[in-house]
Amino acid sequence: MSGGDATAAAEAPVLFEERAAANGRRIGIATLNAPKTLNGLSLEMARLLDQRLQAWADDEGIVLVVLQGAGEKAFCAGGDLHGLYRSMLEYREAGHRDIRENAYASQFFAVEYRLDYRIHTYPKPVLCWGHGIVMGGGIGLMAGASHRVVTERSRLAFPEITVGLYPDVGGSWLLRRVPGHGGLFLALTGASLNGSDAIHAGLADCYIAQARRDEVFEALLRADWSSAGGENAQVLGALLREHAAQPAPGPLQQHGQQIEALCAHAGLEAIVQAIQSLATDDLWLATARDTLAAGAPGSARLAFELQRQAAALSLAEVFRLEYIASLHCAAHGDFAEGIRALLIDKDRQPHWRPAALADATAAWAADFFHAPWSAGEHPLADLGQPTTE
Repeated sequence: MSGGDATAAAEAPVLFEERAAANGRRIGIATLNAPKTLNGLSLEMARLLDQRLQAWADDEGIVLVVLQGAGEKAFCAGGDLHGLYRSMLEYREAGHRDIRENAYASQFFAVEYRLDYRIHTYPKPVLCWGHGIVMGGGIGLMAGASHRVVTERSRLAFPEITVGLYPDVGGSWLLRRVPGHGGLFLALTGASLNGSDAIHAGLADCYIAQARRDEVFEALLRADWSSAGGENAQVLGALLREHAAQPAPGPLQQHGQQIEALCAHAGLEAIVQAIQSLATDDLWLATARDTLAAGAPGSARLAFELQRQAAALSLAEVFRLEYIASLHCAAHGDFAEGIRALLIDKDRQPHWRPAALADATAAWAADFFHAPWSAGEHPLADLGQPTTE
């Protein structure tokens, strides 16, 4: 490879590598390669990942896939908010009314959700090394992996209430399963989780010190892999347990009973009132309370309604519902305003509409679940359906 080719490869948004392992097998490694943006997931990155995961699934020589992020700060801090913001401005300036007419958002969410679902249903073990920041779209990539590692510097969160969105990428399904109403609390407050709390919440499986990463990867190359995905999953699990530690409980666990009581009230309004009335000197709880108070009331309502609906839906159905809601958020919700205030003008003074939870009613939210297609025409209609070769 020439110097120019090597430089171009190193600057690719996702780096793909195959390493020779025992028994003539190979391990596929995908590295998100945008450390300057904390490995934020772009449409191009999602497409590249999806294509390579498809290829590796069909390659009998690949026994394991590893997902990781470049740099020491983040696995993936979320999705491409700048690109989505530009598409929302163009959509609104053109006077569009049909949510399908935002071509970039339509493609971005379809490719991202399809990729996330592929990871959830992948036929081979997927090891996600979730070191550093893992937020929003990063959790979408990590959550479906069969083996999810967190470290002493892992910080996971669904902070969408601060930008006028809601916990998407399957978050409605994932957070519904957090013990003690914790998932609703996380959605409403954007509260961050350390490695221990991520495991408690069902968003991670194993805690390993970052200093042992190279040791783990070397062990992967020596492991006795077979041609059976199920057997390889057991081999990987045992290998990771040999290097794992037991971290102390984090804030979500420490305050579990209080959080469960706060979120056990009947109706969103009572729950929000209880959290906002919280008198505490605890920094984690106070930050959660204040984030909710400053966040978009519409986002709180959408998160609540989506978790409620997710109780009766499969994961594929949740992705289809979230796809509709996300396009509505891009078309007429607070998403553009939230990004403007946080990332564009950086004034941190968003003007939410609706401005109060009293106006963000269940009836108001119903419009966000209206589909412009018949069920069979949904861009994600084939998720969860048997494939024919």
